[in-house]
Amino acid sequence: MLIITKKNAPEEALDHVKEFLVTNGFDFHQSTGADRTIIGVIGDTHTLEESIISAMPGVHQVVRIRPDA
Repeated sequence: MLIITKKNAPEEALDHVKEFLVTNGFDFHQSTGADRTIIGVIGDTHTLEESIISAMPGVHQVVRIRPDA
């Protein structure tokens, strides 16, 4: 799963997303660009609700990566 932030999202919003992930047993990899940050969620994300993360401040888009069938 990839979490793409809004342009220039505040650090507090990113911290909230990362804290949510860690609290729910996931790890993440963060890639910070000039305007946006992409957070790659590490773990079995099938139980992770996209709608909950999408509603968090600073989140622009959530992309679920599905394994090949």
